[in-house]
Amino acid sequence: MDRADKSLEDLKNFESLKIGEAKIRRDSHRGLKSTVLENDCWQATFLPDYGSKLASLYHKKEEQEFLFQPPQGEKLTLPEYGADFAACDASGFDEVFPTIDASFYPRGKWRGKELPDHGELWSVAWQESMDKNQDPKGQLTFRGRSRQLPCWLEKKVTLKDNELKFYYTLHNEGEEELEFIWAAHPLFQARPDLKIILPEEVDEVINVEDSNPHFGSWGTFHNYPLTRSQKTGEIIDLSQVPPPERNTCRKFYVPRQSNQGYCALHYQQKGLFLQISYPPEKLPYLAVWETLGGFRGDYNIAIEPCTGAFDDLYLAHKTGRVATVAAQSSYNWWLSFSLLEKKEEIK
Repeated sequence: MDRADKSLEDLKNFESLKIGEAKIRRDSHRGLKSTVLENDCWQATFLPDYGSKLASLYHKKEEQEFLFQPPQGEKLTLPEYGADFAACDASGFDEVFPTIDASFYPRGKWRGKELPDHGELWSVAWQESMDKNQDPKGQLTFRGRSRQLPCWLEKKVTLKDNELKFYYTLHNEGEEELEFIWAAHPLFQARPDLKIILPEEVDEVINVEDSNPHFGSWGTFHNYPLTRSQKTGEIIDLSQVPPPERNTCRKFYVPRQSNQGYCALHYQQKGLFLQISYPPEKLPYLAVWETLGGFRGDYNIAIEPCTGAFDDLYLAHKTGRVATVAAQSSYNWWLSFSLLEKKEEIK
């Protein structure tokens, strides 16, 4: 990572640059330095010093912010490495690697290495650069390094027409195979007209959030989308985002690996679909997290394609639901957002 490609130019001293149909410019976001990638459709705001967080995803034509935002006027402060995620900003799209829950590395030379809450990379500054040769897989590039494991993650971002796309490469510089969980963690603004669209093959989910009395203890299976409350016996449609309730959250995983690489959020009042696409062979697991007033009073939802389940790297190792990258090798995947007007376009 220290030997950046010669086609890449550091972004330290530029103000604005046009690459293809997109423009990259410097700005500030809630008191922090930001880099904005935009075209006629999307304006995507990144915070390179805050784990390369995608802090804002604004659609210009719809005049709509899709990512959950902090209270108006609230300034952001940079976290320390290994900070408690719950005590820091909970908005935007953070990079979660190599675990979600605080854990420790499960095997080999690095066995027992402590891994912080939501992983290492959300709380550290990432190197930032741009490609002046207009690499189709990266108008804007970020690189973040693990402090506990011999690896680093590269994220190349491109914006074309109505699609914002991320190309990821995890580089293992060590002499042993590494296990890891990477999870997308985009917190979208929730609303009562919002409907979740998962791959058609999904007919069952597993609860991993103990605080919600409707869904039983951790590990309880439920039919999807319709299930029955274990508290009241009423039928609950898990695909429909409920209104906010006091002290309520819910999270479930699709327990089986998926063969379909898409999901979406349906904004029923507007008739719009925010599609999330990804390669299922690289991101075979899928989770849905909903904050329904149960954390700081927040009201948001995260659709989380991921390389492993169920939040804890050690648990993923023990259950065989974990990704691996060979020694001196790399692991590649991608993720994209696009806004659609017809359900038939989702694929």
